[in-house]
Amino acid sequence: MPDIGQVHDTLNAKIADIHIEVKSWLPRINRISVALYEADTDVLKTFINSTEDGSPLEHYEAQLASVQSLQEVATTHKPRTLNDMTVLAKGDSEHTTKILAKGYLSSHTVPIMHNGLFHGFVFFNASERDYFTDTVVHNLDVYAQFVGLLCITEFNAIQTLQAAVKTAREISQYRDEETGFHLIRMSNISRIIALEMAQSHDLSDEYIEFLFHFSPLHDIGKIAIPDGILLKEGSFTDEERAIMKTHVTKGVEIVEKLIHGFKMESMPKIQMLKNIVLAHHEAIDGSGYPQGLKGDQIPLEARIVAVADVFDALTSVRPYKKAWTNDEAFAFINDKTPHIFDPECVAALLRQRDRVEEIQKRFHEDVFG
Repeated sequence: MPDIGQVHDTLNAKIADIHIEVKSWLPRINRISVALYEADTDVLKTFINSTEDGSPLEHYEAQLASVQSLQEVATTHKPRTLNDMTVLAKGDSEHTTKILAKGYLSSHTVPIMHNGLFHGFVFFNASERDYFTDTVVHNLDVYAQFVGLLCITEFNAIQTLQAAVKTAREISQYRDEETGFHLIRMSNISRIIALEMAQSHDLSDEYIEFLFHFSPLHDIGKIAIPDGILLKEGSFTDEERAIMKTHVTKGVEIVEKLIHGFKMESMPKIQMLKNIVLAHHEAIDGSGYPQGLKGDQIPLEARIVAVADVFDALTSVRPYKKAWTNDEAFAFINDKTPHIFDPECVAALLRQRDRVEEIQKRFHEDVFG
């Protein structure tokens, strides 16, 4: 089984190296950052950055529709240069206030485009007015494109994994109760929990974004479970339960094969994916499987996904049960805490109940059925 260890912010490291090179000839550029766009929710969210003296903006998101100037960049696909950012001072948005408070006086924004689709922005900020002359902007273009390409390359790799899993399910006629809408909801709920815990656990935006993208692959190993067991509506026999539990280790084997087959060994956060697949059925008291890990031995990403997955499964319709109410699901999870679930993850979920219910409304089964 793979080692369960720490996950490194490799994209942040890459952008930091790019920043060092840029500053060698443009010393007043104090910040390079990336925000990603999620089309399903129209949300723009902070992702990676290299910033002198601490980033002014982390764990932040906003509706793109509410930021008119950036929406125009996303729509026209044309870069935007602001050589006097104090013109934005009249606005009351949080991101504008924080950027100005940090002393940034000019900015250059480049949309990240791929195959005609908008994916986010690369931002350059400088500490003096009128810094982004035509010559500076021209010379920065190659760096903006390179940063955008780094991000696109990594998320294309994740999409390749997801597509491979989908194809394997179709070829094997694999079916289970995990609808696409469940996976969308639980990945969003995982992100909500992680954001709520970001400050106390020093979680980067990069960590949270990869958690969001990897969490739907948690039960990939169910592809290898026979339909007679996977789709059984009654109780499992001891033998059937033992076979069902193997989906965890089979999942890790499948991930390893996919990573090797698609040459993704160097993909950032790949250990996070393995941790989620391997450890999302572990329990805080050590009664889980497959390794019987306890407490902090269980990677945080797996603890987060476990809470999000069970909560959404309980509140979803299944062939063998009706959907529980949110109150019933919260009560069940509370009853199983701290024996099964991480108390911090559960508390984070409870504190963000309003946001969870927004996700439930947006991605309700009936909307898409």
